[in-house]
Amino acid sequence: MSAPTHTRPHPAAPGGVGARLPWWALALPTLAFVTLLLLILNPADAQAAGGDPVISHLVERVQILIAR
Repeated sequence: MSAPTHTRPHPAAPGGVGARLPWWALALPTLAFVTLLLLILNPADAQAAGGDPVISHLVERVQILIAR
């Protein structure tokens, strides 16, 4: 009797599941994250967020603590 042999699986075909992401698939979420982070760190630039000064004071205190 002969024993069955195990073959190696074929690598993923181009354009299949292992396809590379286009440049904008990483650039756009990164840009959105940085934009929102900057708005959080500098709430004075956000014109619509002028309703509650307590939040802006809290963010300023956190900035001071992080800067130390």
